[in-house]
Amino acid sequence: MRVTLVNTGTELLLGDVQDAHLAFIAREILPLGLRIEERRTVPDTEATIRRTLGELLPACEILFVTGGLGPTDDDITREMVADVLGLELRQDPQLLSSLQQRLQTRGIKWTARIARQADVPAGAQVLPNQNGSASGLYLKAKINPRITSPHLFVLPGPPRELQPMFQASVMPILRSIVPASGLLERRLYKIAGVGESLVEEAISGKLMAVPGIELGYCARPGEVEVRIIGKAEAIEQADAIIKSALGLSIFSTADESLEEVIVKLLASRNQTLAAAESCTGGLIANRITNVPGASNVFIAGYVCYANQAKSDMLNVDPKLIEEHGAVSEPVARALAQHARACAESDHALATTGIAGPTGGSPEKPVGTVYVALDLAKSETIARKFFFPTDRETFKELAAQAAFDLLRRKLLATS
Repeated sequence: MRVTLVNTGTELLLGDVQDAHLAFIAREILPLGLRIEERRTVPDTEATIRRTLGELLPACEILFVTGGLGPTDDDITREMVADVLGLELRQDPQLLSSLQQRLQTRGIKWTARIARQADVPAGAQVLPNQNGSASGLYLKAKINPRITSPHLFVLPGPPRELQPMFQASVMPILRSIVPASGLLERRLYKIAGVGESLVEEAISGKLMAVPGIELGYCARPGEVEVRIIGKAEAIEQADAIIKSALGLSIFSTADESLEEVIVKLLASRNQTLAAAESCTGGLIANRITNVPGASNVFIAGYVCYANQAKSDMLNVDPKLIEEHGAVSEPVARALAQHARACAESDHALATTGIAGPTGGSPEKPVGTVYVALDLAKSETIARKFFFPTDRETFKELAAQAAFDLLRRKLLATS
């Protein structure tokens, strides 16, 4: 079935607001075998919305229209939909009463324009909004027999209103109108420590033998996302191939970050973590503490950027730094060991490197980084990496390498 999305809102075209609807709706409808073939963004003007609807109504089978359902002068989507479909707008008494009660509860003054939000095109189904005042609308295909039109969903603009409404009201309607034969599955694999080309080399050829599988990749600093789409039987075959080929490199099959995986692993073991960061400048601590529940596992983060700070904060021997240099395996090991001792944590990560663009040498070029992991009752682990890129990406790659080193060690000792 041909699916189109229209986002209304001048603020989107001015760059004041970013569109969050395409990605969300596309993910939600994919299991039904539906994909958005076209997306348009239009300003809040009668002429443009009317022209756009006129072009798209006969050209698709499902149409989503977002935004323009509020009480202000530029909220005209409801009126334009009714006009193009030749439907009378009728005030819904129950919806009007609900609006009045909502505003009264919140101490908001009632105005005549707010009553517009209770206007419903004849024959439309109201989609309740539990998070705002603008209800959504569903208009079945050919709701006006004289006009060719698709299944039309008119939805509020704010994501916090649209997304719950979509899941609670739109998806059940879609399931009733989409043929069951089109049902697809989508699986996601997040991979750390392996480049995109190597991931492709490991699985692409083998997956060609599985009929009906669509394969996609998305690379980010320090990780690769593999996506497969297909019917259930083909998905199971592809899943076995991917897991066999990539094994421990897969850190998640859900939409979660590597730091979320780390927090879960540590929490399940009732273990704690500290970090000593030089070149990453606190990024490891920042990413860990962005995860809910991090307070149960993360003890302390030491940002010891200057050489003197390494000694003052974590008692790293200045002679060690003088002999080997701040960017060295011995210093990385010492940082991890002293961080764990100071924080009295079960594990400690440490990073020291050269982010550039200056400061490198033939022996230690820009992009060199050492990552160390100190664990109770185990020998300290240190790894050397080379990430010749811009400073921000370098920090992301170094933090990712540190997290993956810890993840693999935790899984190996489980």
